[in-house]
Amino acid sequence: MHALTLASFLFFTGLVAFITWRITRRDDHSSTSGYFLAGRTLTFPLIAGSLLMTNLSTEQMVGLNGAAFADGLSVMAWEVVAVIALVALALFFLPRFLKSGIATLPQLLEIRFDKTTQLIANIIFLLAYAVILLPIILYSGAIGLQGMLDLQGLTGIESSTGLLWLTVWIVGIIGSVYALFGGLRTVAVSDTLNGVGLLIGGFVIVYFGLQAVSDGSGVMEGWNILKESDPDKLNSIGGSDQQVPFFTLFTGVFLINLFYWSTNQQIIQRTFAAKNLAEGQKGVLLTGLFKLLGPLYLVLPGIIAYHLYADQGVRADEAYGHLVFNVLPPYLTGFFAAVMVGAILSSFNSALNSTTTIFSLGIYKGVLNKNASEEQVVKSGKVFGWIMAVSTMIIAPLLAGQESLFGYLQKMNAIYFIPILAVVLVGLLTKRVPPMAAKIALVGGCLLIAAGYFVPPFTLLPQVMHEFHFVALVFVLLVVVMLIIGKLRPRETDWIQQHSGDVDLTPWKGAVPAGIVLVVLVIVMYISFAG
Repeated sequence: MHALTLASFLFFTGLVAFITWRITRRDDHSSTSGYFLAGRTLTFPLIAGSLLMTNLSTEQMVGLNGAAFADGLSVMAWEVVAVIALVALALFFLPRFLKSGIATLPQLLEIRFDKTTQLIANIIFLLAYAVILLPIILYSGAIGLQGMLDLQGLTGIESSTGLLWLTVWIVGIIGSVYALFGGLRTVAVSDTLNGVGLLIGGFVIVYFGLQAVSDGSGVMEGWNILKESDPDKLNSIGGSDQQVPFFTLFTGVFLINLFYWSTNQQIIQRTFAAKNLAEGQKGVLLTGLFKLLGPLYLVLPGIIAYHLYADQGVRADEAYGHLVFNVLPPYLTGFFAAVMVGAILSSFNSALNSTTTIFSLGIYKGVLNKNASEEQVVKSGKVFGWIMAVSTMIIAPLLAGQESLFGYLQKMNAIYFIPILAVVLVGLLTKRVPPMAAKIALVGGCLLIAAGYFVPPFTLLPQVMHEFHFVALVFVLLVVVMLIIGKLRPRETDWIQQHSGDVDLTPWKGAVPAGIVLVVLVIVMYISFAG
């Protein structure tokens, strides 16, 4: 079994690497536009594939299914509410981002406010990616692979800690090679290839999982058994004692999704590389359509695992790997593990590519060496990328023992998601709010949310209300403070956004109708599963 599993794993992993190399081997990796923005050549299939796979890493596959194991269908909020955020990206944010021709979100803050605001945002992104995002991607990937491939039995390594460190470093090194030698287009192409495999593999897991529930009597029979035996797990409306209570959808959950899909450098960098606005909008809205399918392969397997293994002492974040290992035949287990490695690599190398972009263009070129050549800027990104990768591989195994990986990720993300989103929105929607307001909101917002999480007696507030309501309250406070400063100490002149001329801004004619359809489908999904 191990030999067949390993052979199929190595075959699919090697196939993706070979096809990616063949497609991108002649790409321009020496200029900043070619390396960081794929030469602004991405069309909508590559944008959609890369967006989907950057998001769908093991912190999603393992973490969200683990959350579903504990709380059921209500955690689908992270997939379904994302659709509304993607519609906002396509119709509101993307036209404004492409108008300025930016490569990083902090560059927009420099254009709107000043260089110090850009520098603060750069530092926040770099710290957050180094300490929060990248380590969680590697750690969750290692945990998922250990369960799927039975790495303990395959390698003979009995120490779970030693195996965790080994897996983290192998995956981290492979991901670093993709990101640091290939640039953004290499990332986008490999993402798209792995995306096809992930969607196929995700639905295959559901098929075999439902077959296991029904003891081979069929998928519909398995679904009926789930509905009868675990009706509470199939309720889209989260209770107050669950990770995502229903009313948080309209506060913190929505705001975290809005930042993640509209202003998170790791995600939106591939939309900056769009050939034109129309291609970008098509790619973003196609991603929204795929996200509607997310509950099928990111939530339902967790519910299936609960039905099958809840009485076996399986931990929530181990549930998905346990399900894959037990219900798939060996040749498919290897294939799916390869797809999962692709998902890990996708999120890891996308975040790493975004990190190097922010450092090279924002810190190195913007502060340390303002006269740097194109080659020097790209080289600085690669060197910094390796430093960041090694740091991440050291931090990742230290995350062992978190109760809910996905819940931990969303909680930590809110520390910097909320202040940056507040500053971007106020910046784009007002003309007189000054740079001072943005700096106060960025620094003060991060400190305020962190204090609410970790510093007594400030921790009392998130305990009195749900933490997602708390971060929404902070968001409103930051917006109000910025607007007040804008009234008391306004800019001397109105800020008017200039068109850089880098991208054709003709919108896709179907963007608004497609956006409306997606929002209606979100509402229908919630009503259909409301218990």
